[in-house]
Amino acid sequence: MTKGKFIALEGGEGMGKSTQGRLLAEALREKGLEVELTREPGGTSGAEAIRSLLLNPPGEGWGPQAEALLFAAARSDHVARLIVPAIERGAWVVCDRFLDSSRAYQGAAGELGDDQIRQLHTVGSGGLLPDLTLVIDAHPEEVGQRLRQRDGETSDAIGGRSDDYHAAVNRAFLDFASDEPGRFAVVDGSGTVEEVHSRVMAAIEPLLGRQPG
Repeated sequence: MTKGKFIALEGGEGMGKSTQGRLLAEALREKGLEVELTREPGGTSGAEAIRSLLLNPPGEGWGPQAEALLFAAARSDHVARLIVPAIERGAWVVCDRFLDSSRAYQGAAGELGDDQIRQLHTVGSGGLLPDLTLVIDAHPEEVGQRLRQRDGETSDAIGGRSDDYHAAVNRAFLDFASDEPGRFAVVDGSGTVEEVHSRVMAAIEPLLGRQPG
């Protein structure tokens, strides 16, 4: 049996990853492919429980090390119970965030460093990497408008962090793409939803071209 493909969508807050992931999954299904649309943290019952702890933390919240461990634990369950079984049966997995979000948020902006995040991923998830990671990037002014429309005056524990923190996250994603051009594609996230979707489809075309038949 031919293995499926694994595509992750990455980027900072308000880039439109969830919308583009949904549209991508719909487009792939229209091509006759089985698709698992999922997200991180989350995707399995155990990982969704950890998501609640991360985004709505108890008490004073989590320190950077504990936060990284929780993300790694959620990812480990997600990989073992959903992502790997789907790929092995020939399905395509479209995931809203994966390892590179931990690298950007906890590793770069959270100052834990890339090595520690990658070590956790090796232990918890066998070092699994997507076939392609799409980094959606848009102008800060446009992103700010989207976030105001989406969240109003409220945000979760991570989304509500400082502007400097989120600027560091956005820089990190672009640095990752620059360092590993074979694994990443940067997608211009400006303009209409339909325009961005067209760019996403163009970016994944090489993967579609490798499918049998």
